[in-house]
Amino acid sequence: MPANWPSNELIGDKVIIPPATDQEKANEMLEKAGKKEIECFDWWFCYKKM
Repeated sequence: MPANWPSNELIGDKVIIPPATDQEKANEMLEKAGKKEIECFDWWFCYKKM
């Protein structure tokens, strides 16, 4: 993550998680989102606190 990571209106000061590369990983990400470990707009755009 670059220094002075910007705080923006979409995700604040959180970091974006790279998207899943297959269906299994996408399902894992959505499961984590259901448990509130990460937040997602959809399977391809998830983020978490630093």
